[in-house]
Formats: sequence, structure tokens, C-alpha cells
Amino acid sequence: MYHPLLSDLRDFTDDELMKKYNELNTKWAQANRAGTVSVLQQMATVLECYRIEIRRRQEKLLQEVSSRNPSFKNIIDIK
Repeated sequence: MYHPLLSDLRDFTDDELMKKYNELNTKWAQANRAGTVSVLQQMATVLECYRIEIRRRQEKLLQEVSSRNPSFKNIIDIK
């Protein structure tokens, strides 16, 4: 997913990514209370971009861990 006003999320550290996601999520909640629908739609798109990047990093980490320890796959099977 791509948003034209969003920096490349791969450039952020994990901590920076989570901090920005949490800040935007807080702002989204404020906009939701204010009822600004057009802003909410744009913010939801950006939040989804953050979620996708976070999920991508988590999946990569899981693959790295499971490749280092073959028995790990037998412990946690999310399929």
C-alpha cells in the first residue's frame, strides 16, 4: 500500500515506526471524536500503511527465528 504523503516506512527503526504509529492512532481518535470524516479516511489509509509495515517486519522476524531453530516451527503454527 502506498500513500503519496508518507515517507518510506522501511527507513524507520522499529521504535520510530511504533512511536509514529501510536501518535497517528491518537490523532485519529481525536479526529474521530471531532467527526471530520474526510480527515479520518486519509488517516485510516496511512494507519493501514503502518500496520502493513509492522506486520511485514514481524513476519520477517518470525522467519529468521524459525530458520535458526527448526523446532520452533513445531511449537507455533499459525496456519
